[in-house]
Amino acid sequence: MTEEDLLHGETYRDRISTVTKDGLRNWIYALKPSGQWYNYRSILAYTYLLVFFLLPLITVNGMPFMMFNVLEGKFILFSKIFWPQDFHIFAMAMIMFIIFIVLFTVVYGRLFCGWVCPQTVFLEFVFRPIEWLIEGSPNQQRKLDSSEYSAQKLLKKTFKHSIYLIISFVIAHTFLSYILGFDDVVKIIKEPISEHKSLLAGMIIFTLLFYAVFAFVREIVCTTICPYGRLQGVMVDKDSIQISYDYVRGEPRERFKKDVVRTSGDCVSCMKCVHVCPTGIDIRDGVQMECVGCTACVDACDDVMTSLHMKTGLIRYASENEIKTGVRNRFNARAKAYIVLLGVLTVVMAFLISSIMSVDTYISRASGQLYQTLPDGKISNLYESKIINKTRDTLHYDLRLEGIKGNIRWIEYKDIILSPENVNKYNFFIDLDPQILAGYSTKINLGVYVGDKKFQTISTNFLGPFK
Repeated sequence: MTEEDLLHGETYRDRISTVTKDGLRNWIYALKPSGQWYNYRSILAYTYLLVFFLLPLITVNGMPFMMFNVLEGKFILFSKIFWPQDFHIFAMAMIMFIIFIVLFTVVYGRLFCGWVCPQTVFLEFVFRPIEWLIEGSPNQQRKLDSSEYSAQKLLKKTFKHSIYLIISFVIAHTFLSYILGFDDVVKIIKEPISEHKSLLAGMIIFTLLFYAVFAFVREIVCTTICPYGRLQGVMVDKDSIQISYDYVRGEPRERFKKDVVRTSGDCVSCMKCVHVCPTGIDIRDGVQMECVGCTACVDACDDVMTSLHMKTGLIRYASENEIKTGVRNRFNARAKAYIVLLGVLTVVMAFLISSIMSVDTYISRASGQLYQTLPDGKISNLYESKIINKTRDTLHYDLRLEGIKGNIRWIEYKDIILSPENVNKYNFFIDLDPQILAGYSTKINLGVYVGDKKFQTISTNFLGPFK
């Protein structure tokens, strides 16, 4: 049995495309794509990269437009500050993101991977183009890798990997800018290395990690490591629109012969779709886990069809049922259910964001403390407060009893001033007349005021003697 017979049989399912039959790494030498779809992806990818590198530089009213400071538990989205107390919003956002990805996968397959996944964008539009520029075409790269070491080979490899390391270093610092803020990163760079040894070690580790991924691991991230790619098979169905080969029109395959009436299918077995694939699969074998939906094979096939004056679209975005029946059903019952669920969650998310307060107060009785009886006969309870000022302004804060007469005594402070973007902790006493207490535990309400504006009402318990 020939290699071509094996290729067109079922043996391709025995192993992923990046592994040989001997279990060794099958290095992918992908041909540079060209065509309409690649142009669309290029526009999106370079816009993506521009936004990624410039976003940390954007500030609004002195505040970063985006920041994810996991070290301090402070997050800024669209110049709005979120704290750990707003974690439910992040949880909701994560659920929405997962459902959106699932919905997109159900309808369009692995479109996310080929168009906006950072792994694909950086590999196909940053690192691989550098490789093509320095080492040449796939055949030239293959010849270079198989040749003995020479001054030319050493120069090319050193130059390529040096650029890879520099880019990886820039990527690592860009991610750090999303965590600490661009201004703080610049400040850290200017300061002596001895003051930031641990941070430097972290940057070196992440730089080497990015370098290893894009220089060596590459498509294995998509075919083996990424959980989304592994789960794709359970999310798609026969109505999912993916990169598909039209076997009804293309089979049986036969080489193109000039001036000969063609009686076979439209596939001319040029293998361009295989040579251009970044994961090394043959899309004609059907939809496979390794396919990232990058459309490189679509452009390659359309180019061949156009040159032979044949109809394009032999490889295109289509579902299995569309290929089989010729009828497209973009939204089946499962997709519609996800759309409804996502719509409901969007409404809930909008409500949660609109209800976020710029000042949050958490009050609890001091642990281990009972009530005290004052010389004037009043009952006193000690409370602890944690007040989060999410704004960048210094605020004047006050608590007032509601619906009940009493006195609030702040410990060590007369005027409560909230530091900007900080968690402020204050302790205070509440004194009440024992006659107005309902019993051992009485529910009381406290109004939270910033300046003359009331922000919220907080309920707590006040302990007193048994009646």
